[in-house]
Amino acid sequence: MGGIGVAYEDLKSMAGTKAPKFGHFVVEFATPGIGHILKSAGCDFVLFDLEHSGFHFETVKSALRYFEAAQLPAIVRVPSREYHHIARAMDMGAEGMMLPMVGSAAEAREIVRAMKYHPAGGRGVALQVAHDRYRPGAVTEKLAAANRRSTLFCQIETAEGVKNVDEIAATEGVDALWVGHFDLSVSLGIPGQFDHPDFRRAIDRTIEACEKHRKALGRLVPTVAQGIELNAAGFDFICYSGDVWVLHDALADAMTRLREGVRTGRS
Repeated sequence: MGGIGVAYEDLKSMAGTKAPKFGHFVVEFATPGIGHILKSAGCDFVLFDLEHSGFHFETVKSALRYFEAAQLPAIVRVPSREYHHIARAMDMGAEGMMLPMVGSAAEAREIVRAMKYHPAGGRGVALQVAHDRYRPGAVTEKLAAANRRSTLFCQIETAEGVKNVDEIAATEGVDALWVGHFDLSVSLGIPGQFDHPDFRRAIDRTIEACEKHRKALGRLVPTVAQGIELNAAGFDFICYSGDVWVLHDALADAMTRLREGVRTGRS
C-alpha cells in the first residue's frame, strides 16, 4: 500500500499551495474500483482524460462518483474549449477542469465564463444534479459554492501559449497552468526534444509566470526521477504516468523476468 501524503480539503486548496501534490493519469480503466485503488496507492488527485481516451460523458458521470466515494479530487480534461464540453463536465461534478492548448488570456477568460456561474461567469444554471450531489438549497448559496469549488488548469502546450503565458497566469479564475510537453515541443518545431534550448526557455518562462502570479504548475511525468527533478524546478502538481503505461510496463517486466527465470531455473 502506498503512503498517504498531506490531507487536502479539496482541489482548490491544493492549487493554493506550492507544496507537492502527486497524482495519476486515467485514460483507459474507468472501473468502479479505480478511485479506491488510486487513493490506497497514495494519490492526492487523479487526472481523467477525455481528449485522447475515447471516454464519453456518461463514463465521466460514473467515474466521478467513483472518485467521490474514494475522496479523491478529480481533474477532468475535456476535448476542447467549447462551452458544451466545459459546462457538461462541470454539471456532472468535475471539481477541476483542464483545457488543452490555451493560447491567450482572452481564451482563458472565455473558459472561466463557461465554468463559472453568475456573477463570475455565464454558465447555464442546473441545480440539484450531480455537481451539488443532488441536494436542495438556496440558489445564491449554490452558485457561490460552485464557483468557489471549481478549479481551472490551463494547458500551455503551444508557442502562442508560451508567448502569452504571463497574461494567462494573471487571468482571474485561472488556478494553475499545466505543461503539455509533447504538444509544446511539436508546436516549437522540435518534436520530443525536451533538452532543446527553445523548449527549456519555454519551460522557464512558464515557471516564471506561475511564480510571479502565485499559480500552481503541473505536468505529466513518465518516471519518479523526472517528477523529483521537475518539483525542484517549480512544478507542484506531479502526475505520475498513466494507467495504460503502468500496467504495460509492470506486466512486461514480469513477463521478461518469468521467461528468463524459467529458462535459467532462477527466481
